[in-house]
Amino acid sequence: MPKTLSIATQGRGLVDITGEARAYLTEIGAESGLLVLFVQHTSASLTIQENADPDVLADLADHLARLAPADAPWRHTAEGPDDMPAHVKTALTDTSLAIPVIDGAPTLGTWQGVFLFEHRDRPHQRRVVMTYLKTD
Repeated sequence: MPKTLSIATQGRGLVDITGEARAYLTEIGAESGLLVLFVQHTSASLTIQENADPDVLADLADHLARLAPADAPWRHTAEGPDDMPAHVKTALTDTSLAIPVIDGAPTLGTWQGVFLFEHRDRPHQRRVVMTYLKTD
């Protein structure tokens, strides 16, 4: 049974949703299969990143800001100066993730977490759809 998370962001940065993904797998009684996550937005994305040192997340956000700065000569400006850079950042990352599940748990590495990556400057409500595909 799919589930949609509603995630309040505080503006640009990463929100750890690993706990919500694990809770979903427990809630549905997952065994072995595939967890699929999909963000329903074009200015936010999903990523798997280090979950131990917050400097990794800050450096990642800062580097993407340099790759797609708000003051670049964008054509699409109707939704503000941070919108088109957010679309570029989403294109460089992912809108969906597929994570193998074994014995009811995502097979994340020791230092890996699942993150919603907010690319806009102001807070937003973001939706992430989670679904599980049983493989055996």
